[in-house]
Amino acid sequence: MRLSQSESACLRSPSWFIGMLLLVLALPVVTGVQAATIDELYPAVKSFFPQANRFGEIADEPPAAPVYRDDELLGYAFVSNDVVKIPAYSGEPVNMLMGIDTLGKITGAKVLEHHEPILLVGIPEETLFDFADSYVGRSVTDRVKVGAGKRKGFVNVDVITGATVTVIVVNRTIMRAAHLVAVSRGIIKPTQVAERPLGEVKMDEFKPADWIFLTGDGSIRRMLITRDEVNEAFEDSAAESEDGEDEGPTICVPLAGGGERCDVFVDLYYAYLNVPTIGRNLLGESQYNWLMTQLKPGEHAIAVMANGVYSFKGSGYVRGGIFDRIQVGQGEEGINFRDLDYHRLSDVYAAGIPEFKEMGIFIIRDNYRFEPAAEWTLSLLVHRATGPLTSVFTTFTGNYEIPAAYVSEAPPEPASVISEALEWPLWISVWQEKTFQIVILVIGLAVLTLIMVLQDWLVKYPRLTTWLRTGFLFYTLFVIGWYMLGQLSVVNVLTFTNAMIKEFSWETFLIDPIMFILWSFVAVTLLLWGRGVYCGWLCPYGALQKLVYQGARLLRLPYYRIPSIVHERLWALKYVILLVLFGVSLGSLGTAERYAEVEPFKTAITLRFDREWPFILYAGGLVLVSAFNCKFFCKYLCPLGAALAIPSRLRIFNWLRRHKECGKPCQICAKECDIQAIDDVGVINVNECHYCLDCQILYWDAYTCPPMVQRRKRREKASRARESVRWMEEELGTEAGLDEIPVVVERDKDGNRH
Repeated sequence: MRLSQSESACLRSPSWFIGMLLLVLALPVVTGVQAATIDELYPAVKSFFPQANRFGEIADEPPAAPVYRDDELLGYAFVSNDVVKIPAYSGEPVNMLMGIDTLGKITGAKVLEHHEPILLVGIPEETLFDFADSYVGRSVTDRVKVGAGKRKGFVNVDVITGATVTVIVVNRTIMRAAHLVAVSRGIIKPTQVAERPLGEVKMDEFKPADWIFLTGDGSIRRMLITRDEVNEAFEDSAAESEDGEDEGPTICVPLAGGGERCDVFVDLYYAYLNVPTIGRNLLGESQYNWLMTQLKPGEHAIAVMANGVYSFKGSGYVRGGIFDRIQVGQGEEGINFRDLDYHRLSDVYAAGIPEFKEMGIFIIRDNYRFEPAAEWTLSLLVHRATGPLTSVFTTFTGNYEIPAAYVSEAPPEPASVISEALEWPLWISVWQEKTFQIVILVIGLAVLTLIMVLQDWLVKYPRLTTWLRTGFLFYTLFVIGWYMLGQLSVVNVLTFTNAMIKEFSWETFLIDPIMFILWSFVAVTLLLWGRGVYCGWLCPYGALQKLVYQGARLLRLPYYRIPSIVHERLWALKYVILLVLFGVSLGSLGTAERYAEVEPFKTAITLRFDREWPFILYAGGLVLVSAFNCKFFCKYLCPLGAALAIPSRLRIFNWLRRHKECGKPCQICAKECDIQAIDDVGVINVNECHYCLDCQILYWDAYTCPPMVQRRKRREKASRARESVRWMEEELGTEAGLDEIPVVVERDKDGNRH
């Protein structure tokens, strides 16, 4: 066979020879990787099976390699990351080489790779290796628990002091991976508990309930641990308490039957929050709806509240955002929490609820496949130091099973026809529940739209405009703010931005109809008129400040106007605050939400000043300042106002009228503007304007605005001239030629006759 000229040229090309050479060299490598057995990849596995003389390849699902002595199967070896990946303290899994025999016994566990910063706190790395070695000989069916102590049914393993989370994750990794491989190879039978049909939580039912009811029916569970119980748990250990040892201050808590108990170590309550009757009564409607928007499908929230001398948050939370003292368990699964799974809980609403020193909301992520209708446990890890770097740990556990009233019966077999209503998303039912509020809000927004459209006509009637504006401010404060809890916040902006960057979902925002409608309206008005429509008319806290300011004027309290040069520089503060919050939100949205307390909205509007004294003093103090300087917070400190000012630069209309004499030389509008949004040359800074329309009332005021005063006087002079002409015509007759006297008709720049 003869080659064509082009084929011959290709063969003579140097690149062809290089390509062929690389291919030939690569073949043994590829072949070697495909044929590699686990002992060739990880020689340490030979120590797991001393009698083995043949190792297989890693294959099947989950991936594992068989191990033989001649033709006899001894067990399986595998790498944990191929089976299950559980993030540890560093956020990365601890990868381990493991082996199990045909009876389900662990024959070896060796750390291959980890990113745990345990060496930074003076803990030798060998300690972690020794901990993994301690699992040799344990069965995959054992219920191994960190700090289980003497609890029946559990196998205890001790904690490495300073590496609690790492130890918990390694424990879960070893037991979970070994269990999955053993089940897949038929060594043990799968756990049947998780496979039984479970009911579903009723998310569409709610009834008001107080603290006594919720604790009485089991919606909120209690774990009361006394000092004696802790001492007993540490008996016969290096941390055994000596007589007379000081164990901290005395804490007394009330008992259900009356009286109180004063030997409390920790008095802890916990509850499942997704159920509306539990969550809404405990958190309040607004906070509950917000929480539901934060949960993705398959995620769940629990509340933990406690008093006592022992903190459930632990020092790991302070150091690195790790909650190493509490763990949720269900079946063989253990669930730990990081700072990204935590929301601060500072306000609870159930009537009769006691005060708690510590409260928090923890999110169970969807990867755990948590079943709320099945029983689960909350474990509290208690430690005692036995030396500068050593401690002894024990665990106290409480059970939780959701009350039957909040769970539907187990779902039947899939039917051919399913009611369409059952497939409706959660946000639709929320909108249906709030139909009345939605109607009232839409009517109010329609009225505001008419005011904006008809502003040129309204401002010619100052008394009507003033009464209409004041009435709308009362509507904003009492109806939108304190009734509907429709206070927008910079947190909404950060959440939306974060959702756009990561994973946007309309359902997250639709679940709160009041906030969704308000934000939709604000988005439109930003493009039409700028930020002033919201800041001047729809912000409940802004309305509160403005009404207080107007009341102060009626009482003739002094007004302090900040000099222009200082005022313009103070404007920048709110933009700096916004930038700081935005930067923090990129790293941790939860942290940014805590810093967003610079906004007093939650205290003054959402909680109606029913909060701790520091928050009340801050929010109330800013309201008091506004009596002497109009809307001080809005002008200088509000990050939401700064966030709205940025897109408002794209506004379409500029309906705020100005005379050519404004600012040159007239300064009346600039001096009358309480927000100080008009500069010395008469230009309105629309990024700072609150659209109160006061300057527009002055624009048409024929007795205050100099250009309008002059026009009024000319009109009056012309009118008097006409009257004189008519009088002279009546007295002297038209023969005198007076009807030929010209009458001057003036028009302003808009074409209006004067």
